[in-house]
Amino acid sequence: MAHVFENLKLLKQNMKAKGWVIDSFRFRYKQQNYIVLVKLLEKDEKAPKYALVKLEFLNENDFSDILAVYANSVKLLTDPQTLREYFGIEYSNNLGEILFQFAKTFSKFIPTEVIEGKSEDQKEVMCNSLSKSDSEDPRKKYCFSVRRNPVKENGERGQRSLFNDNKTRLYRPSLYERLGSSYNLSFRYSMNPEDEEVDEVIIAKWNDNKDN
Repeated sequence: MAHVFENLKLLKQNMKAKGWVIDSFRFRYKQQNYIVLVKLLEKDEKAPKYALVKLEFLNENDFSDILAVYANSVKLLTDPQTLREYFGIEYSNNLGEILFQFAKTFSKFIPTEVIEGKSEDQKEVMCNSLSKSDSEDPRKKYCFSVRRNPVKENGERGQRSLFNDNKTRLYRPSLYERLGSSYNLSFRYSMNPEDEEVDEVIIAKWNDNKDN
């Protein structure tokens, strides 16, 4: 069986190597634009056998119009009717060939590595997904401080979640570059734009308080 989505395997490897749990890219089909989220499988996630990643297709004109499917390097792990209804594929006697052509078209949009510098709408949908996975309000996207995570019962210092890590890499890359190497730090966010602080203020406050 043809590995039409071989790029997904390469992208997953690159995401893991670079510490990303989520990525996104654009996809266009039948004059409709989509943002596609690529998500690594979470621990204990109930995914189908042989699933490689989870994909979420979001209509660029309506982010609430979502199709979530698992995928591997061979196919999207869902039924033909679901694909037909979401992407507006008309039924025909050669439906199998049409769906294969759809897969080939989609495969051409899949990158082989994480591409930095996401657009604002890509950041928005990625942040929404990260925040939900981290049980945080997705409207909290204005960074105002950092904190050191408390010591756990086993005596080890707690580390920030991968979701908090990736959110900061998206929204505050320069701050992440300066403080991100310490995984004991978590970045704190507010939903109020007026609470947001520039890198220098956040770092100065951290330097003033870190020994207290």
